[in-house]
This record gives sequence, structure tokens and C-alpha cells, in this order.
Amino acid sequence: MPDVGSLAELNVMVERWDAQDDGRRIRSRPRTVGEYFAVERPLLQPLPDEPFETGRLFTLRVDRYSQISVRTNRYSAPVRFIGRMVRAMLHASELVVYDGRDEIARHERLIAKGGVRLDLDHYLEALVRKPGALPGATALEQARSAGRFTPVHDAWWAAACKVHGDRDGTRALIEVLLLARHIPHEHLVAGLAIALRVGALTEDAVALEARVRPLAPACTPVVSRR
Repeated sequence: MPDVGSLAELNVMVERWDAQDDGRRIRSRPRTVGEYFAVERPLLQPLPDEPFETGRLFTLRVDRYSQISVRTNRYSAPVRFIGRMVRAMLHASELVVYDGRDEIARHERLIAKGGVRLDLDHYLEALVRKPGALPGATALEQARSAGRFTPVHDAWWAAACKVHGDRDGTRALIEVLLLARHIPHEHLVAGLAIALRVGALTEDAVALEARVRPLAPACTPVVSRR
């Protein structure tokens, strides 16, 4: 039984096993599996020109918690869509949410019943107005578990709260998280680390460092010293 963290990781393993199987011989046959398939390939019918949609479509309303319910599981959508009807396409390994033709959310599919998958980015506009809700938010814990909210984020947040107070320090962090919509994650983490090292505890300072000195190696030492 393979031990994997996601369906995507399992699919990569299956593709690798398929490639390895091309070199296998079935009993005493003179050719390998791959060699036999090379003979059969020209005889196969071509694939259709138009893609065939295999997902299941749902039309759902985003509730007051900015979530939709799909087959006993709940997934987040951006808070600006609360109360709106959206379309959700459920695939074997992911769920994609649309407003009209525009994709507004994408989640890894939950397999077990009664699960909740939240994207912290979906709640940032609401958290700017109510920063006190961030520390205990389920979306924050899931972001930590997924590695999107790193120890560098936590260290910068703690320093900002110490200087500006809990409310304003948390609001500054949320403004930094909003930068991730325009700045690659790795660059933003590097900018946070550099800004923390020099005591620059504002969103503008982090944005500047992230754009000017992306992927700075200083991020690791900053975390280790705190």
C-alpha cells in the first residue's frame, strides 16, 4: 500500500510505475510490454478533438461563512461571493468553483465525509475589518499545515504585534498576506525574513524587499535565531 500525502502524489507514482512496466516481459514472450504497445499504438483510434468533461457539476449558494457544501464536505469561496450562486465542478482529485466562466476557487478534493477545506486568502478582506478573528481561525491552521503560513510569517507577526499592538500588528500581517496575490510565495517569504531582520514591520517594507531581493537566503537564519 503506497504511503502518500495527496492524490496528486499518488498519480505521479502511478505514472512512474507505468513507465517502469514498459520494460517488463510477460512470461516467455520475446518482447517487452512497451515494445508490444509500440506495435499497437498506430492501430488505436484517435482521441476526440473536444475534451470530454468527467466531473460532476453542482450549482450552489455560498453561505454566510463563505463556504459551499459538496457531498457532505465544505469548501471555501472568496467572501465577496457570500449569498451568490456559483457552479462547482467536482473531479476525482479536485474541486473547481466558478462564477459564470471565471474560476474563483480551486481545492484538493476531500475524500472522507464531514471535512472542511478552507483557503485563508478567501477570508482576508473580512479579516482586515476584524483582525481579532485571525489567531483562532481554522483557515489559518490549515494554511500552517499546508506550509503556506510559515514560521517566518509567525515571527514577523509577533514582532509587528509587539511594536504596533495586537490589532494593528495583525492588520499589518493581513495586508502582507494580500500581497501574495501579486507576489510569488517564495519571494514574499524572503521579503518577510529580510524585513524582520532589519526591523521593517510594515506591509510596504515587505513588498519592497520581496520585489527587490527575492529568494534571499537570509530567511532561514532569521527563523533559527527566534
